[in-house]
Order: sequence, then structure tokens, then C-alpha cells
Amino acid sequence: MKKTIAKRIWLLVIVSVLVMVFVGCNSDTGTEDPDIRTEETQTPGTQGDEEENTDDFEEIEEEEEVAEEEGDGTPFNNGHKKRVKARGLYLTASTAGARLDHYIELAKTTEINAYVIDLKNDYGTVGYNSNVSLAHEIGAVEVRFDIDKVTQKLKENDIYAIGRIVVFKDPILAEKKPEYAIKNKDGGLYVFNGTNWIDPYNEEYWKYAIDIAREALDRGFDEIQFDYIRFPDGRRSEMVFESKDDREAPEVINDFLAYARQELKGEILSGDIFAIVCETTGDTEGIGQVFELIGENLDYISPMIYPSHYALGQSINGVVFPKPDLDPYGVVLNTLLKAKSRYEKVEGHTPIIRPFLQDFTASWIEQGNYQKYGTEQAKQQIQAVYDAGFEEWFFWDPFNNYSEDAYEKIDN
Repeated sequence: MKKTIAKRIWLLVIVSVLVMVFVGCNSDTGTEDPDIRTEETQTPGTQGDEEENTDDFEEIEEEEEVAEEEGDGTPFNNGHKKRVKARGLYLTASTAGARLDHYIELAKTTEINAYVIDLKNDYGTVGYNSNVSLAHEIGAVEVRFDIDKVTQKLKENDIYAIGRIVVFKDPILAEKKPEYAIKNKDGGLYVFNGTNWIDPYNEEYWKYAIDIAREALDRGFDEIQFDYIRFPDGRRSEMVFESKDDREAPEVINDFLAYARQELKGEILSGDIFAIVCETTGDTEGIGQVFELIGENLDYISPMIYPSHYALGQSINGVVFPKPDLDPYGVVLNTLLKAKSRYEKVEGHTPIIRPFLQDFTASWIEQGNYQKYGTEQAKQQIQAVYDAGFEEWFFWDPFNNYSEDAYEKIDN
């Protein structure tokens, strides 16, 4: 498998070089702001089909037949779970513990039918009453919600529960178990944007992430979503990987996901990726995410299509966006069209694309290059998803202050 992946990566690199020679390549490794994906520990304050949430639940066995006929991505879960056409929101562990009733009511009255809830967040905190021994050993458990009560309530209201696990960004584990961490040249912990990362080559760590995933599935979550399935986007020359072998970064990331698939047979697995990866070829960003390869063991892939994270003047699907944050519809539409066109050329399994969309204001950008995001910007992004030929989406706001008027209302 390793040799096959390596050959495919080299082929993609060659194609990338040829494309750059003839048409140019406008990419910026700094287009994604990693800090926007961090959880705030404080408690936060349309378009589409008009159908009730329960209508989105379909037996996977039936959808697999359709998927095979259409050549779309087919899930690995053998038909024993329901697949949901998810339209949902990201919730922190604190929100799940303190404001769940509000979001249940939102799902009852709008098209929202799914929530992505932090299990292990960007800080390495395990936010529920976990029984995973390593989480307790390193002091990572800070109970913000009761996992059994939350999943029970969600199931009672036909709401799809997705558990988010941040994989290779984990400062708590890095500090308590430095043998798992990326080091700097002086032997200390490598620090990027103020935080520490786990060495993706260290396969002993992989079990920790999977143990949390398995526990969450056993206790009622319907799906696991892996985030930060990548290397840090800093200078590789400043990083020391003590467990490094001859594998390239994309092989390591794919091997982790293959391990997750093997250990979590029959479960629904998804992953988050940089949206710029849909545009660039090979591992141009240097983080181990190759668009055509990273979804091989996933049911769903979620490009984080935040217009604010693209560079000024970024070219997407051949369209130049002087100020991407000011054109949410165009950015989302063209990112998804580019992703779709690339997957159409892939033989074998490809995951279903289910993007994360922006519902926060990027006030850190220079004045004139960003706008306040609200209901209108949310609606534009939803419409872009549908116009690109997709049906599912999530919104991201680290404070969970969402533009709830953007969602299609339903009659109970």
C-alpha cells in the first residue's frame, strides 16, 4: 500500500508541475488561519428542499445501490446504520452541555438535523465523561457535557450526532507525553502558533484517538469526524520527527485513516481538510493532505470553505477573487465545482463532499477586505452548495453564535 500511495503522490506532483508551467498556480500556504478552528471555552451565546428532518434519514443499504449506479462515493458501513443528508452546526462541548435544548428546538423548527460536537478539542481537552484511561492519566478530561444524556436527547429528537476529534494537534498530550510530540532542533517541544503537535509518525498515539472514537460511538454518537488530520503548516525544517520512517507525509496521514477504518469497521467516518487542498495539486501545502488520496478510507470529506481564509487574489477553479471574503457565494461555488471535477477523474472510492461554511466575521483582515457575516452571507453559501450539485453542509463559528434566520423553516 505504501509503495502504491508513493507512486500516486509522485504522479500528482508531476502533473502539478506541468500545470504550473502551462497555466500557473496561485496558492498561498498561509491562506488558512489555524487559530480560527480553536474552541472558546466560554459558553457562547434559505434555501433548499422543504422537508422535515426525519425525511433526510435513509437506509444506507438503499443509498448504496443508488451510489453504485451513479458512481458516487459509497460508505463503508455495510448498511447497518442510517445515512443522513446532514445540514448542521458545530457545537463546542460547553454549548452541548449548557444550551442543548436550544439547539434541539432549532432542529425541530428548521432544516437543521445534525450537530458536530467536540469530543477532543484543539487544546487536547476531552470534554465529556470519558472512561479512556490515557485521557485521565494526562489530565485531559474536563467534563462539560454528559455524553449519555446528550446522545439520548439527540436520538429522541431524530438529530444526527457527529463527534469531532482533533487528531494531531494536542498540547496536553504533547506536554505530558513528550515522546509522542514533534520536537524542535534543540530537543524541546516544537511550537507552532503557540501550541504543540503530536508526531503523526508515532503510531502508538493513534490508539488514543481511536479509543475516544470507539467510546463515543458505543455511547451513542452516529459518526466520527476527524479534524487536524495533518502536519503543522509551519516550516518543516524546524520540526524533528523522532518516529520518522521513509513514508512521505500524505502516506502517514492516509495510514492513520486506514488504521481508523480497520479499527472502526462498519462505522461512519469523516474528515476535515483545508479548502485550498481542493485547488492545489499534490501536497503543495506541505501538510500531508492530497485531495485525491485523503478520502480513500472516509465516508465523507469536509473542505473548510471559509472565504476569509483565502489569500487576496486567490484563483479558484480558474476564477480570480481579489477579495474572497466579499464573495462567499463565488468562493464556495467554485471550490466545490473544482473538487467535484477532480473527484470525477478518480477511479474507485471517493467520499461524499460535505463542506464546512463560514458564519463568523474575519475582523482580523485589513479593513475593506472583509465583511460582517450574517443571514445573507449564510444563505449565499447554502445556495452555492446546492448550485454546485451538493446537498449537505455545516456552519462553523467558534463561539456558536449562528445566523439562525438563514435556515429553511419547517412545519411541525
